[in-house]
Amino acid sequence: MSHHYVMDGCKLVTVLLLWLGTSAGDKHAGRAHAAEHQEHTVHGPAGLEEVVLLIQSQRNTFHARHAAQRKVEILQQAAELGQGVPVVLLLHELSDYEGDWSILPALPHLSAFYGQSASWFFFIEEGTSVTLSALLQVLHRYQVQEEWFLGKPLYDNEASIIHHYAFSEDLGSFSYPDPAAGWALSTPLLQRLAEQIQYKSLKSDFTIDLKHEIALYIWEEGNGPKLTTVPEFCTETRDNCATTFTSYLPNCGDPVSKRDVFVAVKTCQKFHSERVPVVKATWEKDAEFLEYYSDVTDASIPTISLGVPNTERGHCGKTFAILKRFLSKDVPKADWLLIVDDDTLISLPRLRQLLRCYDPKEVVILGERYGYSLLQSGYSYITGGGGMVLSRSAVSRLVSSGCGCYSDDAPDDMVLGRCFTSLGVPITHSPLFHQAQPYDYSEATQQAISFHKHWNIDPLVVYNHWLQDTQPRDEL
Repeated sequence: MSHHYVMDGCKLVTVLLLWLGTSAGDKHAGRAHAAEHQEHTVHGPAGLEEVVLLIQSQRNTFHARHAAQRKVEILQQAAELGQGVPVVLLLHELSDYEGDWSILPALPHLSAFYGQSASWFFFIEEGTSVTLSALLQVLHRYQVQEEWFLGKPLYDNEASIIHHYAFSEDLGSFSYPDPAAGWALSTPLLQRLAEQIQYKSLKSDFTIDLKHEIALYIWEEGNGPKLTTVPEFCTETRDNCATTFTSYLPNCGDPVSKRDVFVAVKTCQKFHSERVPVVKATWEKDAEFLEYYSDVTDASIPTISLGVPNTERGHCGKTFAILKRFLSKDVPKADWLLIVDDDTLISLPRLRQLLRCYDPKEVVILGERYGYSLLQSGYSYITGGGGMVLSRSAVSRLVSSGCGCYSDDAPDDMVLGRCFTSLGVPITHSPLFHQAQPYDYSEATQQAISFHKHWNIDPLVVYNHWLQDTQPRDEL
């Protein structure tokens, strides 16, 4: 069934009423909804009124608008179907806490307001299309009184550093859900998890790969359920799919101009002959404005020394010097700043396509989002190896705030995240950026903007296979 409907005025009013009725902010409506359906939850198969669809949205204007459109489409479809009205929530509206993106901190809220009225909680990405009739058919196969964790399974092809080499002896023994296809928790499981996180901490303070870590937390070393495969949860369109997905690289129009992006490459003397030549042989030619920042000046590259000595750990001092230089008259004025390591491989044409979706006048920091201590009101940050993209407005806001490094060798990406969190600026995530190598990710990683680390790989082969586009580049 198509998700696009032409509605008359009455149906538009209906959809608006449905929207208001499913607002996460209306706590009284949530309690009333829970009381009304509490008895029905225990008996018979679930209808749409017993399904909570949670769109994993973000606060950034582009993503919030995209998620809101998805919500309208779902409610329109429900009105056409006439089999009940699901609760449709936008994740970024659940609370003021930015760490809700990691899902586990949001479970107590979901349990408290919808645990008595809902039988299922279904999580989807902003770009996931849902056929509600097919989704109901799937959910009716499972007893709602039992603990269920449903999804499209992903597996590690090789032992992965981002998964701490878990299950390296038998990679096929553990699967985790593809978020693009959607995944579901039955209410008994969600309620138990919501109670559990109040007293059971995570093994690591860091949230790195959300989908894998959620599956590990649910599995609980064999004490909880594994992921149950649902063939109807799809990414590619085929018969009987309840969900489909297009791409994490949206088409928002022509890519931004090359002149709109200033590229800062962090390097040091010992890597001038090893890593810099890789950048020059791959993606440097796609940059209009690019500078190499090192601990020494080398005219043959050329590199620029910002007066910050090289450090073995973090590079906070160097990064903040780059931020100040970006705002100065020493470099061409550009809307966007990209900061990468000298062992980052990146597709600048794809990045410029993605940036068309964002407003450079908005305070935007974009890349692969990690989290630190999110169950204890921590903060999120863009991991540096995959590339950190900042709008000029974001750089100006940060530099003028006075927030900065506690030492030159502090981790720059984490300090930036801490600073932006203190300023109330959301971190914007794109799964197209990658802190690790391609082989550290599941086979679902088909499209990418960046990868990182040259260890034990041929970076030219990786670039040509994963990031080099075959079609002619535009010359904007």
